[in-house]
Amino acid sequence: MKLASLKGGRDGRLVIVSNDLAWCADAGHIVPTLQAALDDWERLLPDLENLATDLDHEMIPMRRFHEHAAAAPLPRAYQWADGSAYVNHVALVRQARGAELPDSFWHDPLLYQGGSDGFLAPRDPIPLADESWDCDLEAEVVVVTGDVPAGASREDALASIRLVGLANDVSLRALIPGELAKGFGFFQSKPASALSPVFVTPESLGDWWRDGKLHRKLNIDVNGAPLGRVDAGADMTFDFGTLIAHAAKTRALAAGTIIGSGTVSNRDAEGGPGKPIAQGGVGYACIAEQRSVETIRGGSATTPFLKRGDTIRIWAEDDRHHPIFGVIEQTVGG
Repeated sequence: MKLASLKGGRDGRLVIVSNDLAWCADAGHIVPTLQAALDDWERLLPDLENLATDLDHEMIPMRRFHEHAAAAPLPRAYQWADGSAYVNHVALVRQARGAELPDSFWHDPLLYQGGSDGFLAPRDPIPLADESWDCDLEAEVVVVTGDVPAGASREDALASIRLVGLANDVSLRALIPGELAKGFGFFQSKPASALSPVFVTPESLGDWWRDGKLHRKLNIDVNGAPLGRVDAGADMTFDFGTLIAHAAKTRALAAGTIIGSGTVSNRDAEGGPGKPIAQGGVGYACIAEQRSVETIRGGSATTPFLKRGDTIRIWAEDDRHHPIFGVIEQTVGG
């Protein structure tokens, strides 16, 4: 089952979307918003699934689904906790600046609490007041949970996952060092993230969802050129069950919590830093990682960060090369 929120009101209007993303049906007679559905998931799920079946069989009123009319599936959420599950990404960034990676990073997940009071729609521009802030994209996988009790096991955490989607976690790289140096984490350097047009139930993903990971390729383009064709199922040090259990170690998580994987990152076939696509590699899910590899291999970074007017696309495809979650397609704005 695929769900989306059309623009309208602060929390959008819930619709069921056909598997090919061509059509949608209003779900307002069942529940008005996705957050309300998550709050009462077990009771409402059968009715939503029946609506999805009726849509697939064209038995109910439906209309074209236009991704530009979609808000983020959760325009605002009770919690957004972003991880760094692909430790290879952290290792490369630290190596490029000559910093040692503590061994604990391979065993203890990293999480930061981001701003959840407003997510960008998949076609919204990326606000950028100052290009010197070094704007970057970060393509990642996200999941949405139901209620998770404090101290939940990995298995219980996996069972709590209601939906899977994609995100562009926007980062202002030039602001990060100063904030982290204060020892109090990200804030100004992490503006609003964008979410994919559609979120999907894990059951609908079939074998693409297993072991708490999305086993599909993430495609990332910048200004029409491929930046990354990275495998989200490979090199993921911490699966989503582990990330959720880590987040719930000392506190319960409310239904509607969004957990991010962090930047998807793959090693090279020989185990070293990944190569750019032009050199036969799978590329990168953010510019910072490409710049890190350039520094490691050549002594300096050459790829610029995003400027006003630049465009980015993030999507994952099914076996027929159709987007599974729709496409995040943004222009860097003023």
